[in-house]
Formats: sequence, structure tokens, C-alpha cells
Amino acid sequence: MSANGPNQSLGFTTISRNVAALAVGVVHTLEAMAGDGRTRTARGNAWEAVCADRARAAQRRELERLVAELAAARAAARERRDARDAQPVS
Repeated sequence: MSANGPNQSLGFTTISRNVAALAVGVVHTLEAMAGDGRTRTARGNAWEAVCADRARAAQRRELERLVAELAAARAAARERRDARDAQPVS
């Protein structure tokens, strides 16, 4: 017979988990009510992380744009050089 069946009795671990979950809910509610920018909340931390990710993505896009521009300029210079070198010397 399995100990995980529907007739499982409440143990110390089950009660501890429930109490911990309730405590987290209370702390989260209190942090949200204390707000005013003084207390860091999970929501605030998450928003800061989102903003930081967006800033890094924007920097990455700008760097990729600059690298592509540099690569295009080098390719154009190489084509001009190759065209110049291909002309016969008179």
C-alpha cells in the first residue's frame, strides 16, 4: 500500500510546508503594502530585471548594427580594391 494515497495523514512536513506558504503570502502582502519605494519587492526586482534585459538587448542590437556596418564597409573596400587590381596597368 502506498503512503501517498488519499488517506495519508498530515505529518510534520506537510504542516511545515503549509505554514511556510502562508508566511510567504503574508510577507509578500506586507511588502506590497509598505511600498513607497523604500522596500524592495519581488515585483520591483522583477521589473528591474526586465528593464536590465531590455537595455542589454538594445545594446546588443546596436553592437550588431555597428558590426554589420563595419563588415559592409570592409566588403565594399575589398571590392573596390579587387576591381582596381583587376584593371590592366598601362
